[in-house]
Amino acid sequence: MEKRRIVITGMGCISPVGNSVETAWDSVKKGRSGISEISLFDSSDLNVHIAGEVKDFDPAAFGIEKKFLRKMARFSRFAVAAAKQATEDSGYNKESLKKEKCSVVFGSCMGGMEALSEGFNKLHSTNADRISPFTIPLMLTNEAAANVSMSLGLQGFSWTMGTACSSGTDAIGLAADLIRAGRCSICITGGTEAPITKFSIASYDSLQALSRQFNGCPEKSSRPFDRDRDGFVMAEGSAVFVLEELEHAKERGAKIYAEVAGFGSSCDAYHITAPLKDGSGAAIALKDAIADAGITPEEIGYYNAHGTSTFINDMAETQMLKSVFGEYAYRINISSTKSMTGHLLGAAGALEALFCVKALNEGFLPPTINLDNQDIDAGCDLNYTANKGIEKDIEYAASASLGFGGHNSCLILRKYTDL
Repeated sequence: MEKRRIVITGMGCISPVGNSVETAWDSVKKGRSGISEISLFDSSDLNVHIAGEVKDFDPAAFGIEKKFLRKMARFSRFAVAAAKQATEDSGYNKESLKKEKCSVVFGSCMGGMEALSEGFNKLHSTNADRISPFTIPLMLTNEAAANVSMSLGLQGFSWTMGTACSSGTDAIGLAADLIRAGRCSICITGGTEAPITKFSIASYDSLQALSRQFNGCPEKSSRPFDRDRDGFVMAEGSAVFVLEELEHAKERGAKIYAEVAGFGSSCDAYHITAPLKDGSGAAIALKDAIADAGITPEEIGYYNAHGTSTFINDMAETQMLKSVFGEYAYRINISSTKSMTGHLLGAAGALEALFCVKALNEGFLPPTINLDNQDIDAGCDLNYTANKGIEKDIEYAASASLGFGGHNSCLILRKYTDL
């Protein structure tokens, strides 16, 4: 039986590098960092003072009424805003979507962290009676999917993936599988995250996971595969897609951005935070995605790396690429857009998939910035598209996400052709 083809017909994003698809893409094309000093709280007593914050975000600009804001956590606001961008981009609206068999699948790692932090602070500074009754619903990771469903009046599946930093990628893969299985015709899917709180920064820093050495020059802090990398930079935002079955999209005359050609997912089954050093667990996800797409590894023209700027991840991911691609690993174009956005955790894979779609459509591969001294001694000796993007027409792009708990996932995206 021929596999049903799943295509992307709408996209939206809220991110540290721009609050629309075009502004975000323009930033990464130009190698412009969205990382800056933390403004959301006073970080002066922490070791880390930098993050990839969303700037100039106005919920009202996306039709989110003020009366709903106190019932909607920051990560949900991002999701609703990006979902509205994506649905409008696809040619749908609330009324037309109600007539369709439409589902929602989102990924989030941290949920409403600011609600948890505020509740905790009130508990210890005043008393339990002062804690908001909205604390629990605001902090739940499923709240974003629920709010997107409510904002669009969708009563189909409304699911949340919680696979750490693989959440957004897994959500898109699951959404495609739902459509292939005939459970829905359309799916609003992606990832969202708003983890920049004092509690979160301090907690990740206690793991020695965050960059500390570049507080004075934030734009230089995220430097995947570079000798001087010292940890990732926490970031926030959301990226959302409208997925449809191909024939459904063609029947309504939709513009088609790209095809979700393959998806793979795996688990290292090794350690709660550290990846397998040889990348063998992640290799399973990439190989499965390639097999699902029905292509050879050499057909992939661009690989958007998880590339967090931590010593272990960058080394392990490079080893994984060598094991899957062999000699071709030295010829494929690789880059980590986290060098500009920071790490959006559960939303990272969705935003990076969006950049892959733009790369397919425009024939331009974004750079890994801050790659001044490639870490050859650690085995990071591949072509990471250092500091300047390149023009190159490609048919397939891969985007991988590797998360705590050993969760790995990969998408293969294809330039759309009506064949």
